[in-house]
Amino acid sequence: MPFPVSRPRLRALIDAFSGRRLVVAGDFVLDRFVYGHPKRVSREAPVLILRHVRDESVPGGAGNTAANVHALGGEPIPVGVTGRDESGRTLRELFRARGIPLDGLVEVADYRTPTKTRILGGAPHAIKQQIVRYDVEDALAGSEALFAELSSRLAIASRGAHGAILSDYGYGAATPAAVAPLRAALPKDARICVDSRHRLGEYRGVDAATPNEEELEEHAGAPLEDSEERLVAAGSALRETMSCPCLLVTRGSRGMAVFDGAEGPSWIPVHGTDQVADVTGAGDTVLATFALALSAGAAPLEAALLANFAGGVVVTKMGTAVVTPEELWEAVESDRALLT
Repeated sequence: MPFPVSRPRLRALIDAFSGRRLVVAGDFVLDRFVYGHPKRVSREAPVLILRHVRDESVPGGAGNTAANVHALGGEPIPVGVTGRDESGRTLRELFRARGIPLDGLVEVADYRTPTKTRILGGAPHAIKQQIVRYDVEDALAGSEALFAELSSRLAIASRGAHGAILSDYGYGAATPAAVAPLRAALPKDARICVDSRHRLGEYRGVDAATPNEEELEEHAGAPLEDSEERLVAAGSALRETMSCPCLLVTRGSRGMAVFDGAEGPSWIPVHGTDQVADVTGAGDTVLATFALALSAGAAPLEAALLANFAGGVVVTKMGTAVVTPEELWEAVESDRALLT
């Protein structure tokens, strides 16, 4: 059954994304993609040899969230850490090229910028498939001085912002301790959205969270086993633990569940096909769209629908990708299943 949300209303919200300033605090990652064409099987080991074609680097983690906010017309203000290394320099240059400010990013000399390198192979005119991925990652061994500096930059970035996003990938730049200073520095009507890989329940007092089913299972301490009843119980428990008004649970090909009231969740089927090209970074796109929509005055269901459309668009693209307002509106306009 379609949701009672009109296309003109969603169009107005998409238009309202323009100029919305969002603090994006968290773990900034560099995503590298190395593409090659199959050459032969190696004589040295049973592995495929690729003839190198090209490399591509894009912002990942909180960086991908910031890139999506920017692509959708918002103004991201990144706050976090990069290493004083090649990956850190590349990440900063990628932001600089997009016109994303760097004032909130602290360079740390003995920290390796988290870098995820994916090796992809395929024939020249075929879709490239991921063969292997290797990660360079450190846990941030932050000093009191570093976290004081991050707190200061967070407070400066929050002045006049329309909302904030905390993207916690577990590397140490985003912690639950950031919620209180964010709340104090942001305007009273600004909302804080959080996505955390392993400690979502510790982010108490935020306005919204976007866990996937795996993260919800981790908090529940038990598998959901494709049970909607278990998902409802786990989502309700997490929402209560976090004192969080809204929970958006992403469910992959099964769509989303939105907890935003005393009654059970709203179930949103996936937009488009469940046959996807690449899910890399899709959660970041959902988080960015959801937070932007909330900052523009959307109700949680409206924000979730837009995030669902954005997720449906980005998984049709290869690699870590972004969605534009035009693509988002085209998805809304072409839908004949979710909207009246």
